Amino acid sequence: MASARVVFWAVCVLRVALATVYFQEEFIDGERWRNRWVQSTNDSQFGHFRLSSGKCYGHKEKDKGLQTTQNGRFYAISARFKPFSNKGKTLVIQYTVKHEQKMDCGGGYIKVFPADMDQKNLNGKSQYYIMFGPDICGFDIKQVHVILHFKNQYHSNKKPIRCKVDGFTHLYTLILRPDLTYEVKIDGQAIESGSIEYDWNLTSLKKMEKSSAESKDWEQEKEDKPQDWEKHFLDASAGKPSDWNSELDGDWQAPMLQKPPYQDGLKPEGIDKDVWLHQKMKNTNYLTEYDLSEFENIGAIGLELWQVRSGTIFDNFLITDDEEYAENFGKATWGETKGPEREMDDIQAKEEIKKAREEDEEEMLMDKFDGKENVFKRFHRKNEL
Repeated sequence: MASARVVFWAVCVLRVALATVYFQEEFIDGERWRNRWVQSTNDSQFGHFRLSSGKCYGHKEKDKGLQTTQNGRFYAISARFKPFSNKGKTLVIQYTVKHEQKMDCGGGYIKVFPADMDQKNLNGKSQYYIMFGPDICGFDIKQVHVILHFKNQYHSNKKPIRCKVDGFTHLYTLILRPDLTYEVKIDGQAIESGSIEYDWNLTSLKKMEKSSAESKDWEQEKEDKPQDWEKHFLDASAGKPSDWNSELDGDWQAPMLQKPPYQDGLKPEGIDKDVWLHQKMKNTNYLTEYDLSEFENIGAIGLELWQVRSGTIFDNFLITDDEEYAENFGKATWGETKGPEREMDDIQAKEEIKKAREEDEEEMLMDKFDGKENVFKRFHRKNEL
């Protein structure tokens, strides 16, 4: 395990010139995490977090993270970092989550916020840029949310992405690329990918914007037509006659043509397309106005969620612009403790089975003893009679 971490940090040093790490949190400095994370005071009934590795872990210290502690509560906590824009860059958001309580209903997702978010007042109405992670409730809801804030609205990925439902730690990764592609990974494996434009139903918004832009152009064109439609213009298709004598006839000028009366949707015959003055390039600004995965002022990450039963542990938070760095970070954290965690779970399961068997045997012996004692009492009572 130690050697793997040495290799990881060596890779990190080599990639430092390429990768930008905007936020990274492993909770390896004990209770100092309270200096970086701010509990919301918006509601006095908000649940509280504690630092814990839980009952089952791969490494007692390295697996410590923020754990929910109270049943039937909303939770709201966040950490701030230096604001940045991901314009023209890849954005990678990654963290680990473990539902040690075998989640029946509640969230395990994270939110990425604008830098001006009020941490002390964080609540369910606080605007966020991205919401990502698992959400479980009953038999119907077992999904990974990927919600993007765009044009003052929240848009969910239309593809169903199933989350993990067991009690082990899992690594969740979201990748948003500047070419408008995305990828969702669980435990380092890609489970969904595609186009942000199409998988978030944003094409309809673009069509609406395109229609609006073209409509504005058409309205402007209609306003222009009455003013200049009857004007004359040079016949560009005409040529100087071969017998034209400039010294005798003067400078040759092309004849003037008059535009015919305007008819909606019809182009007058005899007018070459190269000199049709009313042909305009269509507005293409709507394409560049839609930065579907770009956020100008990213500056905070947080947990704002509801849980019926508490016990979830959040750890190994990372926001970066480098996919390879995120992959290596995942291997050096979750990758190193996932195996030992399952081994510990197996040991605990065997111990529980052994304990249950011993309790059953003890109960059977007690029942057997009670039976003999009752027989003895009945025999003794019979002799007395």
